[in-house]
This record gives sequence, structure tokens and C-alpha cells, in this order.
Amino acid sequence: MLILGSKSPRRKEILSLVGIDFKVIIKEVEEDIVCDNYLDYPKLTAIKKAMALIDEVNPDDIILCCDTIVHIGNEILGKPHNKEEAFQMIKNISGNTHEVVTGVFLGNKEEQVTYSVLTKVTVSTLTDQEIIDYINTSEPYDKAGGYAIQGLFGKYIEKIDGDYYNVVGLPISSIYKHLKLLKNYKDKK
Repeated sequence: MLILGSKSPRRKEILSLVGIDFKVIIKEVEEDIVCDNYLDYPKLTAIKKAMALIDEVNPDDIILCCDTIVHIGNEILGKPHNKEEAFQMIKNISGNTHEVVTGVFLGNKEEQVTYSVLTKVTVSTLTDQEIIDYINTSEPYDKAGGYAIQGLFGKYIEKIDGDYYNVVGLPISSIYKHLKLLKNYKDKK
């Protein structure tokens, strides 16, 4: 059985859309990784989430944990906690290209694979009023970088270079390729 260690509705939706059977088990962990390389940060966070679950699941189960960040300049953008943070995040990515990086952990005690997927996203230049209108919706507040490519913010996305689903939070193509290589994974479809 695939165990999704995430409460993200988007991750659950993507797995369901592509017909992968899974069960959700969540164990809260502090996302307090200290790391110099922004490419490693989400991967190390995904590993930490998985390690919190590894003794809680059947040894034959495959754990999937992910963490997604937005990177621009020298800054990592997580999830905004309030309107001020959301405004600043959107202001930073407005008119610029940023990177969305998802760290992935797949495996169990016996075999594990960890990696990061990077997608570049170019955003139109938004006016302050467009940003205010957007942050007055509920959409920005549980998403890295403060936006949802698959939602209202989609009209501001000029271009992506890489995996669209990575920007949503689950790089499903690479996950499926890696899943098929794990000896305990049985694809029901």
C-alpha cells in the first residue's frame, strides 16, 4: 500500500486523478531544517516527515512524503501566515521567474529514494490592486509562495519550464517512475 504522509488536498487529488491507490497517515513534525542549499531543503524536510512515519506503517508499505518551496533570489518562500506576508511574496514573484522545488521521499526501511524536482515559473507583473484582490481570497494561505497555479492565480502565469504538477505540489510523473522501481510497489491499474 502507498502511504501518503501529507494532509495536502492537492496531493491527494493528484494521486486519485492518476488512479494510484493510497492511504493517508500524517504525523506532525517541525519543519525546522537548517540547510545552505535550497535544493536540498525540501528533500531533507520530506525525509524528516517520512522518518516520523517509518515505524508506524507496515514494513511492506511504501511511504510518500513531499515538501514544496518557492525560491527566488536568495529567498525561500514557504506558506504565508498573514496578508502582509502573502502580499510581499506575490510582490516578489510578480514580473519575475522563480523556481518551485519539491523534495520527495519514497520508500520504507528496506529501500528508499529521495530527490528534488525543479520547475521554473514566470509570473506577469501584477498591480498592487491585483495583489490585494488575490490575497483577499482564501487561496494563498496554504501554498508555498502564496499562490495556486491551478486556481485564481493561473491567469498570471506566463510560462512554466518543467513539470506543471510539481508546481501544484506533487511531481507525479517522476514519482510514478520511481514507484515502479521499488520492489514492494504493486500497481493495481
